[in-house]
Amino acid sequence: MTHALTEKPRQSFRGLWNMSFGFFGIQIGFVLQNSNMSRIFQTVGASLDDLPALWVAAPLTGLIVQPIVGHLSDRTWNRFGRRRPYFMTGALLAALALFLMPFAPAFAAPLVFAAGLLWLLDASLNIAMEPFRAFVGDMLDRSQHATGYAVQTAFIGAGAVFAAIFPWLLGHLGVSNVAPAGEIPDTVRWSFWAGGIALFAAIGWTVLTTREYSPEEMAAFEAERATATAQPVSALAEKSYGSALVWLVLGAGIALIVDPLGLEKEIYLLGALLATYGVLSAIAISLAKRGRSANMLSTIVGDFAGMPATMKRLALVQFFSWSALFVMWIYSGPIVSQYFYGSADPTTAAYNEGANWWNLIYTVQNGVAAVAALLLLPRLSKRLGKARTHMVCLLAGALGFLGYFFLRDPNLLILCEILRGVAWASILAMPYAILASSLPQAKLGIYMGLFNIFVVLPQLLVATVMGSIMKALFPGDPIWTMLFGAAVWTIAAFAMLRVRDAG
Repeated sequence: MTHALTEKPRQSFRGLWNMSFGFFGIQIGFVLQNSNMSRIFQTVGASLDDLPALWVAAPLTGLIVQPIVGHLSDRTWNRFGRRRPYFMTGALLAALALFLMPFAPAFAAPLVFAAGLLWLLDASLNIAMEPFRAFVGDMLDRSQHATGYAVQTAFIGAGAVFAAIFPWLLGHLGVSNVAPAGEIPDTVRWSFWAGGIALFAAIGWTVLTTREYSPEEMAAFEAERATATAQPVSALAEKSYGSALVWLVLGAGIALIVDPLGLEKEIYLLGALLATYGVLSAIAISLAKRGRSANMLSTIVGDFAGMPATMKRLALVQFFSWSALFVMWIYSGPIVSQYFYGSADPTTAAYNEGANWWNLIYTVQNGVAAVAALLLLPRLSKRLGKARTHMVCLLAGALGFLGYFFLRDPNLLILCEILRGVAWASILAMPYAILASSLPQAKLGIYMGLFNIFVVLPQLLVATVMGSIMKALFPGDPIWTMLFGAAVWTIAAFAMLRVRDAG
């Protein structure tokens, strides 16, 4: 008996649109969260100093949720499919969180309620997002991976622009952008409610218009690829406890130096994460040595320890890429106000004029990313290959960071945002296209989830360490972070020389 298909059929543009449209809704949720949660927290009583601790929910939730969802979705198959059950679960919970968030001030403990909803919202968005990354790899032949992830990136950019513009548009239509103390403005309320509807509708569209391949079809496709590799989990039984001990000692050591060196308290989180991984590794190794390796913890730890070579090399690129991105999101706005508009005082008109200009040109960056993903990346990847395309785009983004450091005309920052938008498009598309082409299909979900660790870790590292570095070396002078961004994107670009396209 032979299978009808041993290669995945090529998808039309309509098929690529349908399978990626859900990401438009997911990105609306993320941008509404990122743009408004600090405002909501402060509205319900949080101080400025409370915000970092409240915001740590976002990267920490992704770090925990994505590997678990990846592991589970690899092993799921029911009448709704393999990945689609997670799409809809995430969509329902995220839409609920978006709908309830504007009601936070009405509850007896509004700050606790808002913080809890942030955890629910971020966890739900991650539940929906992680399988979407694997979904493109599931549905497309390797020859279409670059195009598939580029279309997905275009919807990310479009969703970001929509979510950023919608509150501004409501304000210009006469909806109030101010509210009494302790209440959330109507522009934010209606944006969250409209965002919840858009998110659910976009993900629902993908669920209703796509059909996942059956396990038998996936097995036939996979048989055409040489994927016979040793199972990383089985190797856990051969490992000593030394590596787990190293992580535990490193985490404890970092925690112990915080007070003596006068470091920011957030660094305790970094130490706790490293120590926790050490403990979990020891538990996983112990289970494997006792022949109990068929469990989620041992599988995740084993797969993390046994990452394929291409994934390890891309992980380094991701680490440096996202270090610069988190610096950009934290410091670009204050830099525009301080160095291009001449004020670091949030109460001045000049500072707020700079903040408004940053919001506008950041929308330009996301719009450029959407256009570049559709028109530039597929053409470049065909000509240069996916790895070289990513290298070129990262170098362009590094020039965008340098522009912030050397220029002083705010209008020229549009050029910087165009360059950073090209890099942003490539960061969201090329590493995943390369990775999906090099991984065994049966583990695509878990490896995509584990790959997210190298998105989250640099954000946590920057959040915990950058404040101490700036306080010690460049107090009140954030412009140096732009030089840091240029340097790490340049390092990431040249690290791509070690990465080969899988096909």
